[in-house]
Amino acid sequence: MAFQPALAKFLDFQDAEACARVRAIKKEDITKHPNPDFKIRVIEQSEIFYAEFALDIVSRIVKAAEEGRKCVLILPVGPVPQYAIAAGIINTMRIDCSHLVTFNMDEYADENGRTAPTDWEGSFATAMRANLFARIDEDLRPKDENIHFPDSENVDRYSDMIAEAGGADCCYGGIGWCGHIAFWESSLGHEFDSDEEWMKAKARIVELTPLTVCQNALHSFAGDWSWVPPKAATIGVVDILSAKHRSFWLDGMCGPATTMSWQRFIARLAAHGPVTRFVPGSALQTRRTDYTMIGALTDNVEIGMS
Repeated sequence: MAFQPALAKFLDFQDAEACARVRAIKKEDITKHPNPDFKIRVIEQSEIFYAEFALDIVSRIVKAAEEGRKCVLILPVGPVPQYAIAAGIINTMRIDCSHLVTFNMDEYADENGRTAPTDWEGSFATAMRANLFARIDEDLRPKDENIHFPDSENVDRYSDMIAEAGGADCCYGGIGWCGHIAFWESSLGHEFDSDEEWMKAKARIVELTPLTVCQNALHSFAGDWSWVPPKAATIGVVDILSAKHRSFWLDGMCGPATTMSWQRFIARLAAHGPVTRFVPGSALQTRRTDYTMIGALTDNVEIGMS
C-alpha cells in the first residue's frame, strides 16, 4: 500500500491531487500553458537572468519617456542584482527618470502593525534606496515625492494612491513559499467568500504565515526566524491584477553553490495549479503576465535524502 500522508493542517492549500500533478511536470514541459497571455520562460544563466530583469525595467522607463507620459511601476525589494544593473544602465545612457513614479510592494511591521523605520537594517525602504535609487546619479533620479513605500500611516489608502497615479504600467514581483504575491498571504484566502471578492482586496497590514517567516529567515536573516517581523504592510491583490502588465521573476535558490531550491515546487503550483485564493500567485494565470524562472528552478522535483 502506497504511503500517502495528508497535507499538514497549517497549509492553506489542501488539494493533494493538484500538488502531485504539478510536482510531476517535467522541465521540458514547464513553459507550456493554456493561456497564451501567461508567458513562461526559462533563463539558465543567472547573469543573463538579472540583466534581462534590469533591461525590462529600464525599457519601460525609456518607452514612457518617449511617449511623453509617467512611468508607474510597482517594485519588489528583491531579487537584488537587477537593481544595480538597471542603475548602471541609467547612468551610462543618461536616462532622465524624473517621470518615474514607484510604489514598493511591501514593508515589514511589528506585532502591532507598526511598520519598520527606515533606519532599521531590515527595512525594505532602506534596501531599495541603497540598492536602486541611491545608485542612480542624483541628476537622473526620480523625484523624492514620486518614490512611495507602504507604511502604517498610508497603507489604508495605498491602493488608492496607486490608482490616482494612473495605475501601474507594470507590477514586478515573485512568488513566496506559501504562494504569496507581495506579502498577500495564502492565509488571507479564508477571509473571503469567493476568489472574485478576494481579487478586489486592497492594501493592508497582514500577519505573515509560518512559511513566509521561514522563507525570509532563510534568505534575509541568516536563517534566524526569531528576527523576522510577524506582520507586514502590503499592496492588495487588486493592485497587482489591475496593473497594465505583470512581470514576475523567480530565482529562489538556497545559495549560489547548491542546486537546492525552496521555490521549485511553488513556482509550478502558482503557474500550473488551479487558480485559487489559497495560492495567491495563481491569479497571475488569469492576466497578461511574463513569468520568468532561473534555470535551476525548473529542474524536476524529487524527494529523498542525498
